[in-house]
Amino acid sequence: MTATAPPRPRAVLLGVQFPNVSDGDFESSLAELGRLAKTLGLEVVGRVTQRRGRLATGAVVGSGKLQDLAKFTGGTGIVPTGPPQPRRRERELDEEPTDEDDEVPDAADATTSALPPEQRATVVLIDHDVTPSQARNLERATDAEVLDRTAVILSIFQRHARSREARLQVEIARLNYMAPRLRETGGGKDRQGGGIGGRGAGESSIELDRRKLRDRVAELRTELESIERDSSTRRKRRVQQHTVALVGYTNAGKSSWMRALTGSGVLVQDKLFATLDTTVRALQPETVPRVLISDTVGFIKKLPHDLVASFRSTLDEARDADLLVHLVDASDAAFPAQIEVTREVLREIEATDAPRLLVFNKIDKVDAETRARLAVEWPDAVPISVKDPADVTKLRERIVAFFERDMVEEELVVPYTKQRVVGEAHSACRVVAESHDEHGTRLRVRARPEVIARLRAGL
Repeated sequence: MTATAPPRPRAVLLGVQFPNVSDGDFESSLAELGRLAKTLGLEVVGRVTQRRGRLATGAVVGSGKLQDLAKFTGGTGIVPTGPPQPRRRERELDEEPTDEDDEVPDAADATTSALPPEQRATVVLIDHDVTPSQARNLERATDAEVLDRTAVILSIFQRHARSREARLQVEIARLNYMAPRLRETGGGKDRQGGGIGGRGAGESSIELDRRKLRDRVAELRTELESIERDSSTRRKRRVQQHTVALVGYTNAGKSSWMRALTGSGVLVQDKLFATLDTTVRALQPETVPRVLISDTVGFIKKLPHDLVASFRSTLDEARDADLLVHLVDASDAAFPAQIEVTREVLREIEATDAPRLLVFNKIDKVDAETRARLAVEWPDAVPISVKDPADVTKLRERIVAFFERDMVEEELVVPYTKQRVVGEAHSACRVVAESHDEHGTRLRVRARPEVIARLRAGL
C-alpha cells in the first residue's frame, strides 16, 4: 500500500497597494510572493489586498480587511487587548473549554472562517516589511504565523545554504533580523543581579538575550572573515585570467547556463534562490588563455540589505569580473522591472564598471510577436535558449569574441636561457606559431597588449 504524502502547510498572501504602484507591478510582486511560498513548500489558498496610502500602524490593513484575512485562518479578525496568548497551532488540540474561555468578548466571535478547519491557512505571508508590533498584532488577530517578505526570503536562504560560507552569511542576516523582534518572555523581571554586592536592577530577560545574540553575530563574523580572506586570495590568483560572472534575477537560468557553458554539475532547479554558493569553472571547450565563468546568487525585488551585506564577499565575484553576462527570463512579463532590480543591486555592490552583455534567456517560451518587440526595444541583447545547442555555441562565441576584441598579434624571441617565458606565453596567450633558431624560441602570439608587455619585461 502506497503511503500518501502529507498535505503541505497552507498560506494566505497579504498585500497593500500604494498610490505610486501600478496594478501591473503590484500583481507581479504578489505573484512573486506566491512563488516564494511555493519554494518554502507552502500551498497558497487565497490572498487579501487593500489600497492604502501607507501600512496601517496597528495591523498593516484596516479592520474590514483584517476580518477578511481571518476568514482564511480561523482567527477572530480583531487584535485583542491584554497579554498575548499562544497561537492555535501551539495549543493542545484536546484542551477542554473552561469558564475563562466563555468570558471572551462577543466581538471576538465576529469572524468565522470561510474554510473548514482542515483547509485553513496556518501562515500569513506579507508582501512588505513590517514592524515587530505589526507582526504580533496580525498573529493575535489571525491566530496564524506571520512572515513578512524579508522573513520569507531569509527562510529560503536558510534552507538552500549548503557551504559553510553560505550558512554563516545567512545566519548573520537572520540574527540581525531577529534582534529587534525578540520578545520579553519573563515579564520584564531581572534575570541577573547587578552591581557589586548584588545591588542594582541587573539585566532583564530580553536584554540578556540581545547581548547573547550580539555576541553570537560577532563570533560568526570573525569566522566568516577568515573564509573571506581565503576567497579573496583565490580571486587574486585569477586576476591574470579572463573572468565572466553570470548575474541576474533569481530563477533567470544562471545555473543552467553555468552547466551548459562549463560542463559542470552545478545544481539546477526550478526554484527561487536554488543557488547561493558561487561556483567558478573554466569555459568549455577551453580557450587559451582560459576564461573562467562564475555563477552568482540571484537577485530579487526588496532583497534584504543584511543579506546583501552578508553576501558581499560572494557578490565580489561580480564586482571583480571582466564581463558581466546579465541573464533575463524573457518569458516573465515582469522582466523590465527585474532588469532594473539587478542594476540596483549591482550599483549597491559597486559592480557597475564592468562591461555587460544582456542576454534574454528562455526565448523558446516567447511568441514571435514578443520576440520582434524585444529585437526593437533591446537591439543589443542576445535572445537565446539554453535548450538549443546552437544558442549555447552562440553565447560561448560572444564571450570569446569579447576577450579577443583587444588582442594584438606580435612576435617574441625568447632566449634559451629564459625558457620560462615560453611556458608563461602558452598559459597567457594564444600561440599562433612556434619555431626555434640560433637566437632562441620564436613565438607568434595573440594576447592583450598588457599581457605582451609583461612577457617582454621578462625577456
